[in-house]
Amino acid sequence: MRIYLYILAGITSALIGWNIGQFFLTDLGLFTQFPEITLFPCIAISLAFGMVMNEIFISNPTRPKRSFKTAQKPLLIALGLGILSGLIAGIMSQILFLPIIRVPTPIVRTLGWLLIGSSVGIAEGLSWRWYSMEAGSKKRFQQRLKTSIMAASGASFAAAIIFEIIRLMLGTMPAEFKGIEDPIGFGILGLLLGGVFSLTNSPSYIAALRAGTGFEYREIKEDKKLPSLPNINQSHSFIDKSVLSFVTENDNIKDDQIEEGLSIQLPATGTIRIGSTIKDTHISIPGLPFHLADIKLENRTAILMPNVRFIKAIEVNGNKVKSGRGIPLKHNYVLTFYQIKKDGINEENYYRFVYYNRFLDPQA
Repeated sequence: MRIYLYILAGITSALIGWNIGQFFLTDLGLFTQFPEITLFPCIAISLAFGMVMNEIFISNPTRPKRSFKTAQKPLLIALGLGILSGLIAGIMSQILFLPIIRVPTPIVRTLGWLLIGSSVGIAEGLSWRWYSMEAGSKKRFQQRLKTSIMAASGASFAAAIIFEIIRLMLGTMPAEFKGIEDPIGFGILGLLLGGVFSLTNSPSYIAALRAGTGFEYREIKEDKKLPSLPNINQSHSFIDKSVLSFVTENDNIKDDQIEEGLSIQLPATGTIRIGSTIKDTHISIPGLPFHLADIKLENRTAILMPNVRFIKAIEVNGNKVKSGRGIPLKHNYVLTFYQIKKDGINEENYYRFVYYNRFLDPQA
């Protein structure tokens, strides 16, 4: 479904841009002697708008109002880059078409489409910073930007080659197709741009635990069968930053303290220990058992391994854990860990996490 939305957005955006360009050329008579100077900016802006808006709405499918609000800065970036790259591509094309230079049309078209495609990639990559928490990581942001530019440039080059091959196979465009030659070409460009972005912009399978409301009041019946705990002197919840990190909108958080709303990025593989001890514990929360559970991560899977001695202090999606058997975690699973007193009696406080294995709705 995702790829169809991207392809539809790409084709539609390209054709809308072409039609807007035709309006300026035929109805307003703007730069009729230099059509590329008018047409290319319209197509570049429309494609950049379409790809950016499509990604924002797919990332936040249940929040259209928030998506429109989030899209303001990304669309300004798309507008600026579209105008700049479109004008450069149009002016360059007109220069290369001059009789004293006269570069072959396929080469000029390929260069122009490369500029348009790369600007769409830059707009998509830069705007990602405003609607994804993942972009808070400088390394991840740079990787996404490079990938977007390379993918868009490659798609534009491929679209130009495919269009020229079609023209060669037909010899010359039939007379009845002359009027739609340009929209066919730009439709191919939009199709390939949408196709590559559906792959490069796929949801990130980065496992994370998002801290929910902690230590809220909830009446819990006493269970004196729970074992007693050692005396642990700890004042706040924290993570082991040698193994874990927070997914934030910037890389400047140096504190290891867990706060409501922060997402803890989990490693691709390994075992994360949850408990209350300071040593040998990756997620430490005061009041929990010294070793409450482990999360084993491997091959895009995460399994919660409860400590059988403290299964009564764990809930998954509101259901009490009944055994020490591993529980496969899925996207949006809610994990609740209850505090227990040193004398073995449940506290009225708990700490809640939401497990994510992709950032489909990162700002939710």
